[in-house]
Order: sequence, then C-alpha cells, then structure tokens
Amino acid sequence: MLFYYIRHGEPIYDPDMLTERGKAEALALGKKLYRTGLDRIYTSTSVRAMQTAEPACRLLGLEAERLDFANEHYTWLDFTLPKGDGTGDHWVFHDEQAMELFTSPEIRELGDGWYEHPFFANHNFKRGVERVYREADLFFESLGYVHERYTGKYVIKDRRDERVALFAHQGFGLIFLSCVLDIPYPMFCTHFDMCHTGVTVIDFSDNGRGKCIPKVLTLSSDSHLYSKGMESNYGLI
Repeated sequence: MLFYYIRHGEPIYDPDMLTERGKAEALALGKKLYRTGLDRIYTSTSVRAMQTAEPACRLLGLEAERLDFANEHYTWLDFTLPKGDGTGDHWVFHDEQAMELFTSPEIRELGDGWYEHPFFANHNFKRGVERVYREADLFFESLGYVHERYTGKYVIKDRRDERVALFAHQGFGLIFLSCVLDIPYPMFCTHFDMCHTGVTVIDFSDNGRGKCIPKVLTLSSDSHLYSKGMESNYGLI
C-alpha cells in the first residue's frame, strides 16, 4: 500500500473554504493524482479539506469517505498554548518556549511521554496524543495494517496493493504522522513541515515476513504546482 497524506489548499479559515489560489492548487493536484492514480480517498470533515479533494474525486470517479477524527478542530483544542501577549491561543509548534523545550535533552529523554514534562502537564496534550493515536491505529487497522505501537512496525492482516489518500491539515497532520511513523511529536513537529496541498507518500510494503516498516518516499511535495506555472508554497522557485 502507498499512503498519501495531503494538506488542504490555501484556506480562508472563517468561513471555512479555499481561496482562489487554494482552488487552483487543488485542481493542479487533482490532475497529478489522476495521472498517478488512487484507489481510495478520505477527507477530514472540514470544508477546506473536502474542497481540496474534490478535483481528484471528480477526475478519478471516486467518492471521498469523511473522517471526523481528522478534523483539525479537535487537534486545536489539545495542541495549543496561550500566546504570551494574552491575545488568544496558538499552535504549540508556534510557541517559542515550547519549541526550545522540544529540542532539549530532557524532552528527548522523555520520548513519547513528553507531555508529562511540567511545562506541558497541565494542558491537554496527553488527551490529544491518546485520541489521535487511538483513532489513527483504528484507521490503519481498517485498511489491513495493525500497528505494533512504539516499534515502528505494522502487522499486515490484509495486504492491499492500493493507493490510499487522506486530505486533512497541518496541525492534525503533524501529530497524525508522528503516530504513523512512531516518531515522538516534539521531534516531528520541530524537524518537519507541510505546505498547502503538500503530498507526503508513505510506502507500507511487506518486508516478506507479514510485517512492514512504513517508509517516507516524499514529504510535503508541491511539485504539481510547477507544471501550472505556480510558485512553490515555500517560494523555492
């Protein structure tokens, strides 16, 4: 199985929808996915994720299945901290003090129990990690892959040579992929990013013994924008 994780296009968050550029990004992506092919498409229940998936669904003749657990609203409740100036909350990976701690030896030593650190313990991080890990494992089990938690391995109960895509979000995606790959969240969100319509492809190939170790083939690629003359989301070209 090849698993595609795709962030939505450039959004307007209120109301929840894509900008005109976001719609153009989604169309460019849909045309690329039509060429490569997909067998199943899943989306978050957010409008911006569903709108991003729409061109691919239309071109491939597929109907997307909606996954409410992937909606970023829930992740926002668990993975944010108050801003220092008192103007509201922001993602933990945008918090300067949290990011300093995330790269510290003490957090690295805590590994997957990073949320037990005193700085994080009085927030909802443990609840959020447990929720996403539980739902992500159930999702992959429904695809035939049973996660052996914290080993980096999956037992293949039902091998499917399929291409499966999930269209969702950055905030959700950072904790979701840290779960899928068994990389502690502090390490993942400090060293990896995902851009609008960025495509991450993970190979779940059988190792010959009925198990697999997921391997990232591409991370947040927006190469589909180049053929349409659109600038990379990272401004690299």
